[in-house]
Amino acid sequence: MNFDYLFGLLASAAAVIIGIVVHESAHALAAYLLGDRTARSRGRISLNPLRHIDPFGTILLPLIMILAGGPVFAFAKPVPIYLGNLKHPKRDEVIVSLAGPLSNIALAVLGALLLRGLANDPALFAGGLAQYGLAAQVAPHLVRFSLTLMSVNLSLAFFNLIPLPPLDGSSLLVLFLKGRALQTYYEVQRYSMPILIVVLYVLPSLLHIDLIGLYFSITVDPLYLNLVGFALGL
Repeated sequence: MNFDYLFGLLASAAAVIIGIVVHESAHALAAYLLGDRTARSRGRISLNPLRHIDPFGTILLPLIMILAGGPVFAFAKPVPIYLGNLKHPKRDEVIVSLAGPLSNIALAVLGALLLRGLANDPALFAGGLAQYGLAAQVAPHLVRFSLTLMSVNLSLAFFNLIPLPPLDGSSLLVLFLKGRALQTYYEVQRYSMPILIVVLYVLPSLLHIDLIGLYFSITVDPLYLNLVGFALGL
């Protein structure tokens, strides 16, 4: 198997696992700081992936999607939150919901800072490599991982803001709906997974309509390019 392909696969897997673990821990930590100890009592404020992995959503579903050759997404076990324990339930639910995506954006910024640190030492990549030894060999792979960490976590952040359960955006949208609009939304929620499958696979393959690609083109892509520009001093 080609080493570059294998490294890319492992880098993507590592970035996804890191992103999901930090994302779920951020939800749990935000809830705890705002008065709800439920998630903390169940060990969800943890960087141990086993605390967060859902056998279907984190492992089986992504494998099926990889084999199907389409877009890949994953989800972890839901973080248990009891709104009645929050100090200001409506406001705090928004904060808890946003904590996950914001943690992924923070990881993307961390990737940009790592890339910036590498870019500020050009001797690692051109000339003077002998004095760096192993570091010079590792540096290009760190650059690739930094870029992967940025793109994967930005994708996780904005994908999770889509207003369909089990994604975080569903909790945010509910707060702005009332009356018949809210009732209609609750009815649509029952079909959230089929809707995601249609948007991710059916529309792009049959009608060549890529709604996720369009959404990412105005959210993920500009932010990714800005972070890369910052990292490279452009």
